[in-house]
Formats: sequence, C-alpha cells, structure tokens
Amino acid sequence: MSYSAEISRNNPTAFLFAIDRSGSMSETTPEGFPKAQMLSDVMNRLFSELILKCTKAEGVRNYFEIGVIGYDSVAGITNPLPGELVGNWLNPVSLFETNPLRLEERVKKIPDGAGGVLETSIRFPVWFDPVSQGGTPMCAAMSKAYDVLSHWCKNHPNAYPPLLVHVTDGQSTDGDPEAIAKDIQQLSTEDGNVLVFNIHLSKQGGREMMFPSSAKKLPDSYAEKLFNMSSQLPESIAKLALIEEIEGVSSDSRGFAYQVSDLASLVAFLDIGTRAATDTVESDR
Repeated sequence: MSYSAEISRNNPTAFLFAIDRSGSMSETTPEGFPKAQMLSDVMNRLFSELILKCTKAEGVRNYFEIGVIGYDSVAGITNPLPGELVGNWLNPVSLFETNPLRLEERVKKIPDGAGGVLETSIRFPVWFDPVSQGGTPMCAAMSKAYDVLSHWCKNHPNAYPPLLVHVTDGQSTDGDPEAIAKDIQQLSTEDGNVLVFNIHLSKQGGREMMFPSSAKKLPDSYAEKLFNMSSQLPESIAKLALIEEIEGVSSDSRGFAYQVSDLASLVAFLDIGTRAATDTVESDR
C-alpha cells in the first residue's frame, strides 16, 4: 500500500458517494431525524468542508473531484446534484462552490466565552435534498461506481487513489453486490487501489462500530457482507483513526461503520476517510 502521492491541481484525487435512497431511509434515527435527512445534512456539510480545504487567496483550487450516485427503484440510478454538476458523475470541487441547489438560513450555536452559548444565523449551502422511495438496486449502483472509477483511474494514472463511500440501511433488491465491490477494490492508480468504505445504517440494533477488524460482533450476515465489501485501511487512515481514539482500530481494520445513528459519529467516520487524502494536498505555492 502506498497512498502517498501528492494531491495537486494537476493531479487531483476523487471522492465518490453512493447513497441509498430507498423507502426505508425514511425511518428515524434515535435522535429523531429521518435517516435520509441526517445523511443529506452530513453530505452537504462535507461538501462545504471540502470546498473550504481547497480555498486559497485566488479562489478554489481543484484538488478534488467529487460525485454522488443516488439509487432507488423508482428513479433508478441518478446523479442528484444540481446545475452544471448533473452532467458528469465526477466534477471538480470548484463547480460545487458555484452550483449549490440553494442557500438556507440556519441557526448555529457558538460558545460565548463565558460558559454560555450564542445563536447566530448562517447561510448553509445545500446540493441535494433527502429522498426515500422504492427498493434498493445496490448492484446497479455498484456497477455504475465501477464504470465511473475505472474511467477515472485510467485518466489519472499517477493520482492518489479514489475513495468510494457507500451508505445504505437495507439489503440489496437486485442481487449480491459483494463481487462488484471486490472488483472496484481491484481498480487502481500507480499509488494504490481504490478504497471502498461502507456505512450501514442498520435497523437491527446492536452497538456502534467504526473501522472494525473482524465481522464477529456484527449482528447478521448482511452486516458481515458489507464488512467484506469494505477495503482494509491504509496505514495513513488507520493512524488517523487511532489519533481520534476510535476503539479497536488495528492493521486489519476495514473501512466499515455499523449503526452510526447520530450526526457526530457519521461526521467523524467521513472526516477520517477523507482527511488522509487532504493531508497530502500540495503546499501553498
């Protein structure tokens, strides 16, 4: 495993997100939010943070290409992003900055410096809204991800390898996706293989797990399947997980999260997954 190539405007990396939009994503988390709404908020926040990481004095530098595959059995396999972003599965980060769906006014709580909290209004960019309908054509979504990332790797042979993050709460309704996920993991640049992370927003219960090294404590065969569909962590990501004091991280850990049913855990998982790449971004020059 290498995963050490410098990311630059001439040699970007890619983040592709495959999002389950089936009907069961309307179920609520213990915090009282529909899963689809929670995920939409986290994804929109993540896009904002990736833009911020690429913003320099002269504007947004295209260190990353980003895309979203939404899937359900009503709309099928779709790109849910707005404006110029809908024409390609992966787009430079600067296009995200100029193509939000809308800006919402939201309240943010900040410390007042005296032990209290102040509320302030912020403008929150939204790139896609939550959807929950129909079944779960996971194989079709994974096949699309394979095609997108295969093409990208061929055109970026020296790049830091792409990361595919797949988020689902239910079983595939169009076959067994494990072999396709394994095929995606075999795609590569000269710097390493494509990384596949899976987030299981399960309704089966059980305790939260992030980056487990074994499927032994997972509650059912489907959670085990998603674990098996996930890449072994490169050393750089494993080190970040240890720094964040994620329980049980080892050299055998996989890019898998189970039962991350609150915003903080989901944000932490995605942040660790993307931060290893952003740490290799070129220095200012």
